[in-house]
Amino acid sequence: MIEQQIDTLWVLISAILVFIMQAGFMCLEAGLSRKKNNINVALKNIADFGVSVSVFWAIGFGIMFGSSMGGFFGTDSFFFVSDNALNQSFFVFQAMFVATAASIISGVVAERLKFFGYLYITFITALLIYPVAGHWAWADLNRDPAIALTNSMGWLGKIGFVDFAGSTIVHSIGGWIALSAAIIIGPRFGRFKKNNSVQKFNGSNLPLAALGTLILWFGWFGFNGGSNGTLDDTVPLILVNTFLSAAAGLIASLVFGYVVLKKVESHYIINGPLAGLVSITAACHAVDQLSAIIIGIIGGIIASYGNSFLEKLKVDDVVGAIPVHLFAGIWGTLAVALFGDSNLLGTDLTTWNQLKIQVIGIVSIGAYSFCISFILIFIINLLIPLRVSRVQEELGLNIVEHNASTDNYELLKILKKQMETKDLSLRGPQDPFTDAGQIGFYYNRIMQELEESKIELDRWRKRILSEINLAAEVQQSLLPTVSLEQYPIAGINIPLGEISGDFFDYIPINNKLYFTLGDVSGKGVNAGIVMAKASTLFKVFSKNEMSPQEILFETNNELAETSVQGMFITMVVGIYDLKSQTVTWANAGHQPPLIRDSKGEFIEYSDAGIPVGVMKQESSDIFTSTTISLKDKRLFIFTDGITEAINKKGEELGVEGIKQILEKNKGLSTKREVEKTVLTIQQTTEKLTDDLTLLVIG
Repeated sequence: MIEQQIDTLWVLISAILVFIMQAGFMCLEAGLSRKKNNINVALKNIADFGVSVSVFWAIGFGIMFGSSMGGFFGTDSFFFVSDNALNQSFFVFQAMFVATAASIISGVVAERLKFFGYLYITFITALLIYPVAGHWAWADLNRDPAIALTNSMGWLGKIGFVDFAGSTIVHSIGGWIALSAAIIIGPRFGRFKKNNSVQKFNGSNLPLAALGTLILWFGWFGFNGGSNGTLDDTVPLILVNTFLSAAAGLIASLVFGYVVLKKVESHYIINGPLAGLVSITAACHAVDQLSAIIIGIIGGIIASYGNSFLEKLKVDDVVGAIPVHLFAGIWGTLAVALFGDSNLLGTDLTTWNQLKIQVIGIVSIGAYSFCISFILIFIINLLIPLRVSRVQEELGLNIVEHNASTDNYELLKILKKQMETKDLSLRGPQDPFTDAGQIGFYYNRIMQELEESKIELDRWRKRILSEINLAAEVQQSLLPTVSLEQYPIAGINIPLGEISGDFFDYIPINNKLYFTLGDVSGKGVNAGIVMAKASTLFKVFSKNEMSPQEILFETNNELAETSVQGMFITMVVGIYDLKSQTVTWANAGHQPPLIRDSKGEFIEYSDAGIPVGVMKQESSDIFTSTTISLKDKRLFIFTDGITEAINKKGEELGVEGIKQILEKNKGLSTKREVEKTVLTIQQTTEKLTDDLTLLVIG
């Protein structure tokens, strides 16, 4: 009686230890997932326990441990009720196992699976998959005297399949279901790139994940030790093997990770001991300590390599549960035959025969678990989409599924709104007790300074724009304002920016028209100042009735002494005699004028000379003049803003392009031809690269 009570107490204590593992899974998975999803992961690990245990109590326990139907499933013990203390403790212990299998799935498909979608998978796991496969191997574990007397056994148990504490029954089953779910649901957005590169997503809290590993390690003593069912002399061996295999898995995974990455990677340290624990679970009662260490080492290596293997297959496993529970679980089940003591196994099989039986068990349970889960999850996904949308995934399941806002999310929301609205007055949360709050505090200080700087900058910008507008008005006032419609001359200037570097002017004096057109090197205010100076000098020298060469000579020397170094002007200065209809001009480095005769033929004069303002000259002879009759002819002078205009083919207009436009406008009045020519240029070009200025005479 006392021995039975001690056994009952031991099983209950072990069940409590396994229950604590649920907290370990929660910490591990929440820590390895991103912060925007870790609340969702934590809640799943609480909810799946309630769902799985409830379903297992109602149906699953009966399918797994009820009177066997041909060794495939149980047919009674539904809605579990028992007055036997040992059987009651057995139910509690086994209920913890089904919750463990469900929790394995949670970590694999985290960050993109809907909350209720996960509970649907938990439901079918506890109802159909885990109990049926569990019956095949563990049906005879039931401590109900009524059922035990029937010698109820599953077909795998009958042929000698051994899985002491569930390397396959619990861990591999959870891994197979997780694999099928991961394939159907697909990877997280951005996880796998088109160039076959893999995007690593860092977990939100690695210390929390490490704590989860330690909790699982602690709870595993109950997982393996409680599976013995009694507190006898075999329990110490089970616990020693469990501990040593976990330590060996840790060291093996650590070394493997360091060899591969040349650094101590947290992922290997966190999952290494878990792989060792899963590996030893099937054979912990039947191997010596050295064998346990070897089993743990191989399990740690398998799990470590398994992560890379899954990435090559583009299977997204958030926490690395498939390598740990499925791959290491398969290895642990094979290790039963390779390292197990035949006397302790109790199957009376040779190593080779035991290995064949273990393979049969692995393949049959794996095929059933994967195929049934794949079919059911596929159907559920067709009826009720299990995955969140891309927008919801990017936002995070904490918000989408649970309306659970975090300081990170609130800060992100402010940043996004600030980007959209350009409103620097917005401020983020600044809780001094959170990382995001501290970031928000310093961010708000930066925004305050930026806002103040922007206000000051706006004030200066308004002042500068006001001054630029005033300068533009002054500049425009320097252009011809008096209507000279009685004279055959017209011009136009269209600035590219606020201030133009081009200019033109014409002044009637004693039956003559003095005219000029120029282009200042550079742009902006400096060019505008030089332009204004040159325009003023032209007015002064023209009123003194100087020749074009003399005007250029005096203008050159004045600008050479007073203008900004490096700035110069290309310009044409001329005189049109209204009586004789002859025109005389001098060119200072400017685009040669065009002459169009009555037949529409063009003459281009190539005399250019040197620009004004470069250096002081000793004589006006440096500039030469040209005189022609403008009877039945028209003179065109223009800046490079016209010749360098880009057409819709991406080509410059050039002189030939101007000729084509002017040819079409033949026969118009001087003023009308200027307007029509410029309008055509604006309509037929993709963009202007400089100020546009045209002067027409004749």
